[in-house]
Amino acid sequence: MTNHWLRGAAMVALAGLVLAGCASKGSKAEPANGGVAPYDGQTAPASGSGAQSYGFDADGNPFVPGTNQPLTRVFYFDYDQSQLSQSDLTALEMHGEILRNNPERAIVVEGHADERGSREYNLALGERRANAIRSFLTAAGVASTQIESVSYGEERPDDPGHSEAAWSRNRRAALIYR
Repeated sequence: MTNHWLRGAAMVALAGLVLAGCASKGSKAEPANGGVAPYDGQTAPASGSGAQSYGFDADGNPFVPGTNQPLTRVFYFDYDQSQLSQSDLTALEMHGEILRNNPERAIVVEGHADERGSREYNLALGERRANAIRSFLTAAGVASTQIESVSYGEERPDDPGHSEAAWSRNRRAALIYR
């Protein structure tokens, strides 16, 4: 009986060690709201009154009229993170305004990761990155039916290199208008 009890205790201890070994590589705790940075009152949310009218180029990508500058559609992340940076919020608010004012338009948010980490981990990280943008846009009033999110993990690198510069270009989420 004692041998059976010791074997059970050893199995529980082994399971605890295995689970501890699966912990992520020093990642910081992420906000419960899907990686959306809390609103700090410094970036004005887009509003319907006095809002700019956005145009679309021949390929259907948005630009700000008068500038013919394309609107940022690729958002970069720190290593092993899925939290949006404050600098991304203005462009994302513009995308939210475009989608609210054009309910017939939809986007795909593609989440990506660099090559470090397992395939499964990178797919999950890419999904968290895509969902951070999806959560921000739905909180900004975009219908969830207008947003599809997909993760490619490390499978579609923007830069195939094996350097910190290449990895930083691959840690991204991209908005594709349909």
